[in-house]
Amino acid sequence: MSNGSLYTHIQNNIATIEFVHPASNSLPSELLNRLTVSLNELSANNDVHVIVLKSQGDTTFCAGASFNELVEISNFEEGKQFFLGFANVINAMRNCTKLTVGRIQGKAVGGGVGLAAACDYCFATEKASIKLSEFTIGIGPFVIEPVVTRKIGLAAFSELTIDATSWQNAYWAKEKGLYAKVFETIKEMDFEVEVLANKLAKYNPEALFEMKNILWKHTDSWNQLLEERAEISGKLVLSEFTKKALQKFKK
Repeated sequence: MSNGSLYTHIQNNIATIEFVHPASNSLPSELLNRLTVSLNELSANNDVHVIVLKSQGDTTFCAGASFNELVEISNFEEGKQFFLGFANVINAMRNCTKLTVGRIQGKAVGGGVGLAAACDYCFATEKASIKLSEFTIGIGPFVIEPVVTRKIGLAAFSELTIDATSWQNAYWAKEKGLYAKVFETIKEMDFEVEVLANKLAKYNPEALFEMKNILWKHTDSWNQLLEERAEISGKLVLSEFTKKALQKFKK
């Protein structure tokens, strides 16, 4: 469990990916890699028509990058490879042949916001506030910027990034386009997730695939773009400012 766990379940042409990590569902490299592999495998599976992405628990959806792993980064290559983990997940979701439905039951921070933005359709609860707090430790949301901006626009992305200590609530996220629907309870949300997933699973897979291509048009350059962004983050995580900030948080 120190590196988290990931489970995949397929039933009635619906694949459910569920991840969990004891540190508020944060994402270390191993969990990011497993998520990438799972998405790629489901993309090639003809028995899967739609994917539901979720995390365990009833509080935090995803706290973003693994803090423990960030603290241990000691050179540029390690830093780049860590942030490439997020780039690889986003590109796997982008290139996946199946539509992805996000189930956001609680708060999302940093890379967790990126995961939600990379879903093709998101349900959320009222507790699913979002924050991009990267500036507070001397880095920035560079890898996830393209996918977040694509979903909510540059102005909203700028607001989240610059006001790095403030949460925006789920209804703000819905207004900006990150969430399609917001519910008072997890039970209500789960019912609607199941209803939509079952509908999509019965639609023509070829039509769903063509729509997926349309939704992600103009993103062909992202393999190179996100690698370049991972290099920026990999450099900044080694800065004196970030090292001091991480040690302060560690204490």
